[in-house]
Amino acid sequence: MAAAAAAPPAPAAAAPPVPPRSFTASEVRARCARGACLVRCRRRLYDLSGFARLHPGGEQLLWCRAGTDVSDALDGPPHRHSANARRWLEQYYVGEMEPGEEQSHPEPADEPAEDAAAQTPARMDPRCKTVDVEKDLVDWQKPLLWQVGYLGEKYDEWMHQPVDRPIRLFHSDILESLSKTAWYVAFMVWVPVVLYLSWVSYTSLAQGNTRLFSSFTTEYSIPVHKYYFPFIFLLGMFLWSLLEYLIHRFVFHMKPPASNYYLITLHFLLHGQHHKSPFDSSRLVFPPVPASLVLGFLYGVMRLLLPEVLGLSLFVGSLCGYITYDMIHYYLHYGSPKKGTYLYGLKAYHVKHHFEHQKAGFGVSTRFWDYRFRTFIPEEPCEKED
Repeated sequence: MAAAAAAPPAPAAAAPPVPPRSFTASEVRARCARGACLVRCRRRLYDLSGFARLHPGGEQLLWCRAGTDVSDALDGPPHRHSANARRWLEQYYVGEMEPGEEQSHPEPADEPAEDAAAQTPARMDPRCKTVDVEKDLVDWQKPLLWQVGYLGEKYDEWMHQPVDRPIRLFHSDILESLSKTAWYVAFMVWVPVVLYLSWVSYTSLAQGNTRLFSSFTTEYSIPVHKYYFPFIFLLGMFLWSLLEYLIHRFVFHMKPPASNYYLITLHFLLHGQHHKSPFDSSRLVFPPVPASLVLGFLYGVMRLLLPEVLGLSLFVGSLCGYITYDMIHYYLHYGSPKKGTYLYGLKAYHVKHHFEHQKAGFGVSTRFWDYRFRTFIPEEPCEKED
């Protein structure tokens, strides 16, 4: 209650604008020769060295463009970058090319090159929807979980404008540590559980006492042999892929009422934080403690509906599906898959969900259910030609 009653953070006093630094072409070439990934958009210069490995189009694509003008590439082909992608680029702005130092770039016929550059100050690309969210809506020096509920009707737009910076949720260091997880921790916690429960399920089925429908009638019950375990396991993985889609679509992407402080806070805790900072490596897999609560509920439902060993076997497959989902999700954000592979297409698809199509593309480990439920993000014509 004390947190809810606290007043929203006051806007920080505006600092005087810092004039952008000027770079010569020789300085840019020297930095690129030393391993930096500097790119230009007309006269504006950006350092993408830290972001190159995370680029949805592949790391090599950015390094090949180091030192060049990417204005045309932003408009495609093979992909026209969204307003959020252009806004994301502005986070890496480092300065301006000195007049006359940049390579020639076609400008609109009714606007000279220098005039166009002069009308683009050291801030967000003017083609982006200007929302000064970072300075006026939250205080990044304080935990965000107690602030977002006050955003009201601005929350949805603010949350869907991603930034490249870490998020702190709680005042307590203990709670904060429980809200973050390295990818390998989830792997180390759940893989032994899958192996152990798989052994328990298989050996239990091998005893020959498990029958389907035995609760209703013994005359027509079906014996479940140990040889069925791999198929039940795979069915559990398939079931998880459906649950993954449904949870992502209807729980993680619910739109909380603008007037409800608590639902906005809950949504940010569950998923909003991930959309606000999609490349925070410590928040790309579900922490084991809250995950155990969800998985425990899932096991309870399966145990209630099915015979004990059969429900356990199905649950083990679902648990393996969950681990697969978590590992794929981490890699789609933090990996650099080879172009032309399944994961390369899946990474580009998932990043579109974050940056442009937040009301579609809910499948993470597979696009199957997006096809089935008509929430598939269509490919751009130029992407098919690439």
